[in-house]
Order: sequence, then structure tokens, then C-alpha cells
Amino acid sequence: MSGPLFTGRTGTQIDRAVELAERELAAQAYAEVMTNLDRSIKHPTPYYETQITVNQRGRERVVHDRGIVYGPWLEGTSERNRSTRFKGYASFRRARQTLAGKARAIVEASLRRSLRGI
Repeated sequence: MSGPLFTGRTGTQIDRAVELAERELAAQAYAEVMTNLDRSIKHPTPYYETQITVNQRGRERVVHDRGIVYGPWLEGTSERNRSTRFKGYASFRRARQTLAGKARAIVEASLRRSLRGI
């Protein structure tokens, strides 16, 4: 008998497959945020969009705006949104909701591709 199950390589291949699935989910989350911003901002200036990034924090991948001071206002989670007519774009919140509906399919497809041949 031979193959990855018998040589101990399966564990590393599964770890790599999970990491790839996580990267693909983060990339999709980033794409969703950018799509939401593109659809929402009427007169875009590129600065805010260039600050959106994906980083690894411990075991998690996080999509964020690098802590831009007006980020919460644009998202609609700032105290200022309560006292002004601007309620925010909710780009990150909408992206999270959209991704929740797509996550299972993204992960399954990624794992299928990665684990082919084990």
C-alpha cells in the first residue's frame, strides 16, 4: 500500500488546502467590499479604496481599511451618522452578508480542487 495516507503527507496537504480556502474567502470578501463601494460612492476619490486590504492576524485573514479615521463614518457605524443625514454605505456589512451566502460553495470548490488526487 502506498500514497499520501500511508506516508503522512495527507496532513500537510489538508492544511495547505484549508489555507488556500481561507485565502479564497478573504479575496472574495475583499472583492465584495470593493464592489459595494464602487456601487455606492457617487464621486469616488481613490484614497479610501486604496486603503482597503487583506491581512493575516494570527490564524485569521481580515479585510479592513487600515483604521482610516473616517472609515466608521463611511460604513455608517460612527456617532456622527446618528446626527447627520448620511447613514453610511454599509460596504463591509453588506459584503459579510453576501459572503455568508457564498462561503460554503467557495470553500467546497477550493477544497475539491486542492484535495484532488489524495
